[in-house]
Amino acid sequence: MVDVAQIREHAEVVGSDGTHVGTVDHVDKGEIKLTKSDAASGGLHHYIPLDFVQSVTDGIVHLDRPAEEVKREWSTS
Repeated sequence: MVDVAQIREHAEVVGSDGTHVGTVDHVDKGEIKLTKSDAASGGLHHYIPLDFVQSVTDGIVHLDRPAEEVKREWSTS
């Protein structure tokens, strides 16, 4: 499990394929809330479980699955 303190507000989130997934709004209750202002969000906040996080490197949150899979599994509430 990644140290949650390493995940910073406004950090980029990328899938295991290197594709942009979103931008961190904040971390809360075991999930990363993505900003709704990011172009990838479609104007909605999306939530990704912290279990998806593989690492945080140079301020970028790297997930353990490709971006398309993350987008199929994220929630909006």
